[in-house]
Amino acid sequence: MSRRILLPWADRCAAGAQAPLRLLTFSTLYPNPAQPHHGVFVENRLRHLVAGGEAASTVLAPVPWFPFRYPGVLPFERRNGIEVHHPRYAAPPGLGMYTAPAALLAAARRALAPLLEAGLRFDAIDAHYLYPDGVAAIRLGCELGLPVVITARGSDTSQLPRYAVPRRLIRDAIRRAAALIAVSAGLREGLVALGAPPDKVTVLRNGVDLEAFGPPADWVPNATPSLLSVGHLIPRKGHDLVIRALALLPGHHLVVVGEGPQRGGLEALAHRLGVADRVRFTGPRPHAELRHFYGAADILVLASAREGWANVLLEAMACGTPVVASPAWGNREAVSSPEAGLVLDETTPETIAAAVRRLLAAPPSRAAVRAHAERFGWEETTQGQLALFRQVLA
Repeated sequence: MSRRILLPWADRCAAGAQAPLRLLTFSTLYPNPAQPHHGVFVENRLRHLVAGGEAASTVLAPVPWFPFRYPGVLPFERRNGIEVHHPRYAAPPGLGMYTAPAALLAAARRALAPLLEAGLRFDAIDAHYLYPDGVAAIRLGCELGLPVVITARGSDTSQLPRYAVPRRLIRDAIRRAAALIAVSAGLREGLVALGAPPDKVTVLRNGVDLEAFGPPADWVPNATPSLLSVGHLIPRKGHDLVIRALALLPGHHLVVVGEGPQRGGLEALAHRLGVADRVRFTGPRPHAELRHFYGAADILVLASAREGWANVLLEAMACGTPVVASPAWGNREAVSSPEAGLVLDETTPETIAAAVRRLLAAPPSRAAVRAHAERFGWEETTQGQLALFRQVLA
């Protein structure tokens, strides 16, 4: 592919300065039929960005070449009116961390070739996750003559830079990106620590769909306190800490929504602690159903060790449910008033149990919790993206 293929700005000038932005959204963090919740926060932000007609996007969301793990994922689908392409890329076990940038770039080239031949044009690449996605996007942008805006989302800033090769490539991507987006102020500090000039990083937090998530009209207090923990069942999400806290909270019940490799261990832990009869594992649930779980709970507990910006906090609060949250990046920004809930200084079973008791002793009204969440709609983030891309293109 040659830079002559795209001529990204020439035809925009003819159409006028306010012609819709034409974005190529590039990320492995995007839902697909086999993983309907994977990267839903990327999809949600993009849906709101294109809804007003000031931007359009074609999505490249590669998936690893493991057909038995990704059944039903076709090369192309249309989700919420957006064209999504799922090229396959090689991810050898044990080597994927190091081969992924080149593999993603090769997959992107294959998927883009027929689109470009058909006359599709882009103005910029909208990449999500620094490594390997952002690194591959930078290389793709160089080949196509397109500026690249990378959104950092959490462990790509806090964990992956601990490895020498990813750290070097991440710092190079930060240097070469036209602009960077952080989903929280804490994440912005992490990018600056990696070498990003402060004025190159814009904080654009995730929002919450205030129509999709709202308090139940027929809510009544639970007979016994009901806690909720939502997320993939993996160690860093801290579901085990919530179960251990439940052992310190007689008479309380816990619902765990999600699936993952830790499920068997979490169920065994509940039995060992004698709380299995007070814990219900629902398995994975469609995103649209989560409002019912949020609305039925007295408190959402998020015990994650790491988060860029935890959408579950905003979704729960939009349903009128206060939260107890770990001190992970972004949580203090989301839970920024007493009406929203509490943020822990340290995440242990004891601190979780103490925060639950404190919150239940003087719970905020569900209307007040909802009012706090209403400060986090998508409009501000959408306008921030439009302004940033236009600035880059100028």
